[in-house]
Order: sequence, then structure tokens, then C-alpha cells
Amino acid sequence: MFELIQSGGLLIIPILFCSVLAMGIVGERFWSLRKKKVLPPEMVSQVWNLARDKKMDEKALTHLKESSPLGTILASGLRNRGLGREVMKDAIADAGRQEAHKLERFLNTLGTIATITPLLGLLGTVVGMIKVFAAIVSHGVGDPSILAGGISEALITTAAGLSVAIPCVIFHRYFDGLVDAYVLNMEEESLKLIAVIHGVGNES
Repeated sequence: MFELIQSGGLLIIPILFCSVLAMGIVGERFWSLRKKKVLPPEMVSQVWNLARDKKMDEKALTHLKESSPLGTILASGLRNRGLGREVMKDAIADAGRQEAHKLERFLNTLGTIATITPLLGLLGTVVGMIKVFAAIVSHGVGDPSILAGGISEALITTAAGLSVAIPCVIFHRYFDGLVDAYVLNMEEESLKLIAVIHGVGNES
């Protein structure tokens, strides 16, 4: 395996670096985007019970904000619950945009890796073919072993670039869709909280 990597030439180094970086990002995103971490179950009902019992003080809001992305959004709305429905809704929308940006952390980097690794592989192919043609000019085509180094370099870098890029594209699309689903769910839960708080407030 090490000999195969050596045969890829210098351009195999940035491709390998990209592969290690991509694996780190994928692992971190799987850990950070767990559903129970982003959208704790029954959080809205728990928050409503605290608000109903008048236990939603500053300490409880701080704890809520630090608990999860959904908690951060709900806490932002609850801090403004006395200023009217529209103000509360705007505060939740602002917090939602910030949390959505945080959920997309590292996805641009993963997308960039998916884009550049095939290009690095293509560059390695070009460099390898240049070596092949240089060998042909210098030694002719009589000895295939002279051409083997350039050809293997061209094929290995291309294969390595594609091997890194394809999983990156798959994971990037998966995480992108997951974040979109989470953002939609957080918006739905936040609207439920607004409806409950101001609905009950209107009834009183």
C-alpha cells in the first residue's frame, strides 16, 4: 500500500491530507448533528410547563439556551415573550438563522474537498502524462518500464482523487439535507411555543 502511495507522486500528499480532513469532519458532524442533541424530545412541553408555573427565570433561560440549538432558539423567544407575538417571532427567527449557520459548520469545507480532490487527481494525471511523453522523447517507446512510472502516477492520482471526492459528495448532501430538516423542525417547534404562550395569554 505504501509503495502504491509512493507511486502517486507529490500530488498524492494533498489528496491524502484532504482525505484525513474529510474523515475528521464527517465524524465530527455525525456526533454534533445527533437528533437528541439538536432537537431534544418533549422540550417545548417542558418549557411551556416551566413558563406556566412561572419558573422560567433568568437561570432557567440560561440553562435552556446552553442545552441545545432548539433550546437556544426557544430561550431567545422567551426572553421577549412580554413584548408581543411579533417581537417574539422576530427574536426566534434571528436566533434560528444563527443556529442554522452553526449547524452547517464545516460543510463548506467538506464541499470544497469534494470539489478539489478530483482536480488534484486530474492534475496528477496531467503531470504523469507529461513524464510519459518526456520519456518517449528521451528514450523512445522500446522499453515499457521507462513509461510505467508516469502512467502509474497518472492512474493512481486520478483514482485517489475520485476515491476521496465521491464519499465527500455523498456525506455533504446527507448533512445538508439533515440540517435543512432540523431547521424546519426547530421552526415548527418554535411556532408551537409562540402559539401556546400567546394563545393562553390571549385567553386570560
